[in-house]
Amino acid sequence: MYTVIDVETTGNGLRGNKITEIAIFKTDGTVILEEFTSLVNPEQPIPYHITALTGIDDAMVANAPTFAEIAPQIIEITKDTIFVAHAVNFDYGVIKEEFKQMNQDFVRKKLCTVRLSRRLTPGFNSYSLGKLCSSLSIPLTDRHRARGDAHATVLLFHLLLEKSEAPGVVTSFLNSKSQEATLPPHLNRAEVERIPAKPGIYIFYNQKREIIYVGKAKNLKKRVLGHFYDKSEHEIMLCRAVAHIDFELSGSEFLALLMESHRIKKHFPKFNRAQKRKDQQFAIFYYENRAGILQLGYNNLKLVAAPLVVMNNPTACRDLLYQLAEDFKLCPKYCQLRQGAAICKDIPISNCEGICAKQEAISAYNAKVKRAIAHLKATAEEAVIPLPGRHKEEKGFVFIEQGQYRGYGFIPKDQNICNIADLEAFLIPQQNTIEARQIINTFRNKVEFIPIAQLYV
Repeated sequence: MYTVIDVETTGNGLRGNKITEIAIFKTDGTVILEEFTSLVNPEQPIPYHITALTGIDDAMVANAPTFAEIAPQIIEITKDTIFVAHAVNFDYGVIKEEFKQMNQDFVRKKLCTVRLSRRLTPGFNSYSLGKLCSSLSIPLTDRHRARGDAHATVLLFHLLLEKSEAPGVVTSFLNSKSQEATLPPHLNRAEVERIPAKPGIYIFYNQKREIIYVGKAKNLKKRVLGHFYDKSEHEIMLCRAVAHIDFELSGSEFLALLMESHRIKKHFPKFNRAQKRKDQQFAIFYYENRAGILQLGYNNLKLVAAPLVVMNNPTACRDLLYQLAEDFKLCPKYCQLRQGAAICKDIPISNCEGICAKQEAISAYNAKVKRAIAHLKATAEEAVIPLPGRHKEEKGFVFIEQGQYRGYGFIPKDQNICNIADLEAFLIPQQNTIEARQIINTFRNKVEFIPIAQLYV
């Protein structure tokens, strides 16, 4: 016995998502045996956009029963039946949460008509209720009202059960080990089965093939399935939108973190909460002014063609420039530390030897600036971080040049690497973001940093 169910809600997230209307059709799989339909007072205002979608407003539900008042009828009609709905985890989850707030359990076996339709009637571009009913000539009236949608769903369910392979499919779906009840409604199970239990990143797409989430894992399959078992509001909303999954192997958790960060910064997926801000990085650079004097300065990284050092904020840039000015007796005016000053003799911390007052030869001053630049380059880290490959026949690596994260790559194990040119042939260039540098610093004591001078990957 089955009960085909649809609910309309206030749409305020899982825990605040209160039912405004419910429709239940009890069926033996061929004939409708019983029906229960009711508006429900959600005991909270209905948002305008929900009223625009469903037509249900505060006045319509003002005198309707609360969920607690109709709960006994829901329990009775669904008792000893299989809970059926289009994208079942949503309707089931909302009803289960309503009972939970009453300190009651609600447990039923579940079937999803989206997943059943994908298996029994493959080949459609969309498996939304409206598109499916149109394609299969199923009458659908009162769209986005509980009774209209539930009645169309029960007709769809009856049609699906007429398929010759339906008994076996339904039995397999109800098997607790099949995972069919937990998989997102629009996701083909084959896409989950091909995911390996290896380190890497995974990408969730919606039905429009838009990237909606990027994650990393030491065990891809375990982590992906974990999303589908998680009953948090964020995960339920994510799973309702997932239609396709792709993945990339990394060979290591370290590299998976860097790959994940790059994808998030590139695509800004809807369901990723972290790393979505735009970087405001700054860089120290040098140039020759009209007088032939070499000047140091800093600016937004995007405006600097040849950065000497990349920093996270202007304060860090100024602190480094102050240190260089002190150590190499540079002029604060020509280090972007003294704006609008003709000379810097009145600055107590200045070690300036008079270039701003034309008391020092330009060639002598430029020589000091060049020594400061050489110091920056000499102290900038240049290293290769060897890592496991994606399979036994290759090695992975991360490349840091002049203190900047350049990217990562994979090299065949039988390939000899003796210099940077050899390495760059396998390099996948990446941006030197704040997050990438933080990841590298986090793993500083966990992985090996091989200086470029000792490069034998």
